[in-house]
Amino acid sequence: MPFAEIGPISIHFPSRIETNEQLQAEFPQWDMDRIAEKTGICSRYIAAEGETAADLAVAAAEKLFSEHNVDRQTIDFVLLCTQTPDYPLPTTACLVQDRLGISQNCGALDFNLGCSGFVYGLAIAEGLICSGAAKTILLLTAETYSKYIDPADRSLRTIFGDAAAATLIRSSNTPSLSGFRFGTDGSGADTLLVADGGSRPLQDAITPRHRKRWDSRLYMDGPSLLSFTVVAVPKLIEEVLQLANLEPKDIELYLLHQATRKMLEQLQVRLGVDDRKLPIRLEEYGNTVSSTLPILIAELRADATIRPQTHSLLIGFGVGWSWAGCVWKDTWQVEST
Repeated sequence: MPFAEIGPISIHFPSRIETNEQLQAEFPQWDMDRIAEKTGICSRYIAAEGETAADLAVAAAEKLFSEHNVDRQTIDFVLLCTQTPDYPLPTTACLVQDRLGISQNCGALDFNLGCSGFVYGLAIAEGLICSGAAKTILLLTAETYSKYIDPADRSLRTIFGDAAAATLIRSSNTPSLSGFRFGTDGSGADTLLVADGGSRPLQDAITPRHRKRWDSRLYMDGPSLLSFTVVAVPKLIEEVLQLANLEPKDIELYLLHQATRKMLEQLQVRLGVDDRKLPIRLEEYGNTVSSTLPILIAELRADATIRPQTHSLLIGFGVGWSWAGCVWKDTWQVEST
C-alpha cells in the first residue's frame, strides 16, 4: 500500500521587508518594544501592490523545481491552500497549473483554510496517494493577508506577513504520517473574518464578536482566539497521540502553527514541554497563516533540528475555528542524504 511522504519544501517571500523600526518611524505612538515582546515578531514580508497569492505560489513552486531537481511533468495533483485567492472563480490552483506548465492530466483544487490548512493538505494528499488517485502532489500554501489590513491597524499589521510554500508530497512504501485528527467549531467564525467580498449581502454577513477598532477588512479578536487555542490544542494533541498509539515521551518536537510568541508560550506551559521541544521561529516572517508550518519545517531541516525517523507533531489551529494535527516522521531526509 502506498503512503504519503513529505518531500522537499521551498519557500518564497515577497521582496519587500517591513521592520518594526519602520513601523515605529511611521507611528511614533506605537510601543513597538512591547508589541515585539508579545508577538515575537520583528519584521515581516509584504506583497507588492498587484502581487497575489498565485504569484507567490508560482514563485515557490519554481524554486522547488529548480532547487530540488523536480520534473514538473511528474506532478499529477495541485493542492492550493489560500484564503486570499486571485478571484472568487476560477479556481486559483487551475491558474497556477497553467502558469507552471504542469501537465493537463492533473487534478487541481483550492481549499479555503488558514492556520490549520497545511495539516489538512497533508491529509488530502495522503488520501489521494493511498487511494491510488495520485502519486506526486504539489501542495502549495500562499497568503497575502496584508491586502486585508488597513495601514493604521496596530493589532494586525504588526503580526501578519505574506509568504508561500511549495511542498512536494510523493508516494512512498514507508508510512510517515499517522494519527490525523480534526476539529471544527463554526461558532468561532466571528473572531477572525473578512465579511465582505463574498456573495452574502454585507447587511446579512457575520458581524465581529466585538467592536471593530480599525478599518481593516480583516477583523481579529485576539483574546477569544487565545482562549480557544489553549483549550483546543492540548486536547487535540492528546487525541492525536492516542490515535497514533504514542505517548508524550515519544515526541521529539512539537511543531505548532506560528501564531504569536505569547500564544505559543502559553501552549508550551499548558503542554509542559521545554523550549527545545517547541520551537518558535516567527521573528523574521511574522504569522504567515497556512505557510507557517512548512516554513518551520524547512528551517528546522536546514539547521538539523529535525532528526530523521523521530516523531514530531504537526499542529495547526485558528480561523474557522478549525484545528488539525498528526504525527510525522521525516523519512525524506534519510532518502535524500
